[in-house]
Amino acid sequence: MSAVTETSDAAQTPLWRRVTTALGRRGGSSLLAGILALLVLSQLLTTPAFGRWANIANILQQNSIIGIVACGMLLMIILGGFDLSVGAVGAMSSVLAATVIVHVGTPAGIVAAVLAGLAVGAANGAFVALLGMSPFVVTLGTQSVVLGGLFVATQANPVYGVPESFTRLGLGRIAGIPIVTIIFAAVVVVIWATLRFSRFGHYVYAVGGNREAARLGGVNVPLVTIGTYAIGGTLAGLAGVLLLAQTGIGQPAAASTWALSAIAAVVVGGVPLSGGVGKVSAAVLGTFLLGVVSNALNLNGVSSYWQPMVTGFVILIAVGIDSYQRQRRASR
Repeated sequence: MSAVTETSDAAQTPLWRRVTTALGRRGGSSLLAGILALLVLSQLLTTPAFGRWANIANILQQNSIIGIVACGMLLMIILGGFDLSVGAVGAMSSVLAATVIVHVGTPAGIVAAVLAGLAVGAANGAFVALLGMSPFVVTLGTQSVVLGGLFVATQANPVYGVPESFTRLGLGRIAGIPIVTIIFAAVVVVIWATLRFSRFGHYVYAVGGNREAARLGGVNVPLVTIGTYAIGGTLAGLAGVLLLAQTGIGQPAAASTWALSAIAAVVVGGVPLSGGVGKVSAAVLGTFLLGVVSNALNLNGVSSYWQPMVTGFVILIAVGIDSYQRQRRASR
């Protein structure tokens, strides 16, 4: 009798709820992958230009840089924090790389930019870990300091003169795949392996889940915090170098939206800001979901003024569905 009742209840349940429930049992990433797949399928059926490889490669190239930043943001959010200064670090790294490349050489410019990002990230982590300051206050302050210093040093003027050969790093392709996407894939693999197999990755989860319990368990919480923010800063620095490789100009006002875009990508991927949980697949799927939405709007001639609103709705819907699934699982 109960089996008949369960079958009857299932038949009366709306299709959308059965689908989201089934995907929810497999985790937030599976749910997001399903949403992304449906969005891609709808665009393939309604917008022929969407499926052309030139457009697909364009989506990959445009979103790989913010994807790299999102990977670093993922680590900091799992830790229980975030970094509002990644955009300022990206702009700083772009300008620094351009300046050093023009006057010294390309390898030195890349190394200097990445190390600068690492230094800013480590400083953020030190303020958070050693002084107990809020990540919001620290990184907001760092953002202002870095941007202020950058505008003073450059007089708000862009840096030109990067050799054309360097721009191939940002605009070139290997076997049709953008080089920046290959670099993004390499970063994803490294972050995935770090979280899954390394002791440091396990410590990041532990600190994000319960900082005091992790400390009592022997985890060096300050060192893990500084290391996590240092990685986030390093990836923002790398992203700044790739931004320079795409534009050929070190622009002090660049990357202003990186922080919110990276946080949105991770949160849309189903990673809670409370910390302690999260997978790199969430950052990847969240990045490309927002990228596909933006591309679809462009192809359909939607004004750029409407795009932030639509993107905001996508964020609210995706996070709302994920929260609904989490609450259902918690109540069982």
